[in-house]
Amino acid sequence: MLMYILYFVILMIVPMMAQANVTSTFNKYSKVRSTSGLTGKEVAEMILRENGIYDVEVLRGQGRLTDHYDPGKKVVVLSPDNYDKPSVSGTAVAAHEVGHAIQHATGYHFLNFRSALFPLANIGSKFSFILIMAGIVLTVGIQTSGPTLGTYLLWGGIALFAFSVLFQVVTLPVEFDASNRAMRQIQQLNIVDEKEYRHAKKVLNAAAMTYVAATAVAVAELFRLILIARNN
Repeated sequence: MLMYILYFVILMIVPMMAQANVTSTFNKYSKVRSTSGLTGKEVAEMILRENGIYDVEVLRGQGRLTDHYDPGKKVVVLSPDNYDKPSVSGTAVAAHEVGHAIQHATGYHFLNFRSALFPLANIGSKFSFILIMAGIVLTVGIQTSGPTLGTYLLWGGIALFAFSVLFQVVTLPVEFDASNRAMRQIQQLNIVDEKEYRHAKKVLNAAAMTYVAATAVAVAELFRLILIARNN
């Protein structure tokens, strides 16, 4: 019973708390105007130029908290609030996404590893549970001393799912490194003062916790599936 309670907490409570924290933190500091007066777009472009990166474009995206870096298209996409407004949140998020562009330009090994994992992780997220469910159905009620088709399907699905879990794990150092690069950049370029630096760090730490929560959920689910397979 304790294991099921722990699993429920990891699966439901932890991600909800992490998401609520990042939303409230972002909302709070998106209302704090940065003393530099630079919009997220201007912050991103400044950091890119200072790092000798001229082939990455900064674009205005759609939606809220949809900021990301696309290594295939070499674009930093910022959500409208971060793109247009000079806020502490916008500064932190823009610098973080450019941190990924710097990783890409310098060949950061964890980013390269994650990119190589993406095709397998994508397959795993789409098809692993189909194989797992088929495996469970085909092994229910079967008494045999050796492996069956259902057994192979079950473990094959778990193996595929493990690639998506590994992708989540590798994402952690990528995100933390991008945040560290962001904080160094906005400090070295005097984009923020000491107070704003602390606030920007809170924004990025809150965002990082959402990745930690997602990884915890993925790892817990993998262990649960392994236990199911062993019991079957």
